[in-house]
Amino acid sequence: MKASRRLAAACALAGTAVLALSAPAFAHVSVAAEGTAAKGGYAVVDFKVPNERDNASTTKVEVTFPTDHPLASVMPERIAGWTAEVTKSKLAKPLEMHGQKISEAVSKVTWTADAKGGIQPGFFQKFPVSLGTLPEDTDELVFKAVQTYDNKEVVRWIEVQEDGQEEPENPAPVLALSAASEDGHHGSSATGKTSDKDADTAKTTETAAADTGGSGTDTTARVLGVVGIVVGALGVAYGVLAGRRRTNV
Repeated sequence: MKASRRLAAACALAGTAVLALSAPAFAHVSVAAEGTAAKGGYAVVDFKVPNERDNASTTKVEVTFPTDHPLASVMPERIAGWTAEVTKSKLAKPLEMHGQKISEAVSKVTWTADAKGGIQPGFFQKFPVSLGTLPEDTDELVFKAVQTYDNKEVVRWIEVQEDGQEEPENPAPVLALSAASEDGHHGSSATGKTSDKDADTAKTTETAAADTGGSGTDTTARVLGVVGIVVGALGVAYGVLAGRRRTNV
């Protein structure tokens, strides 16, 4: 009887480990380019905002743009059910863009849901933005975001990832920049927009990544880890039972 209870306890422990590892990690506000975000060029990026609450909807999203690498051109895409407000600030040092001096740049974009709109529990929303020109003296851009729910809860995605450290609890969205192409197009046309074919390809790739959660490798590793834990736990349980039988004999 004691051996049976020990076996049951070991199996229960293995089941708990499986549930713990199979539970999805909490999502967070992120940013990704539709196609490429090449240095010195233009790009369309999507700020992806998931709703992490079961009893509240996201009704406001604020994204602060980096002041150390200001962007002169920022144009949000119109989204049904949402109003976008672009805030500009004076620059300490003017930028030169297409032969003209730019004395101000976008410092923040705020999306506010209509009265009965918002991101409901169990859903996410993408907020596309066309921006440029992208800086050439950095490999990434950090955008700090603030997410507000209709129950007045505010979540600040503003923590910057430090090298060699674990991911913070509320990481700020980070856009990785690629090197400019050799043809000098910087991954975009002269007007700052990708071709229709490239855009369709990028959207198809992104949709596939979204459907899989962009985590095929992580999922495989997680499944293998779970299998290893289960096999190990069952082996321990079998050893306990076998040892008990030898003692009885």
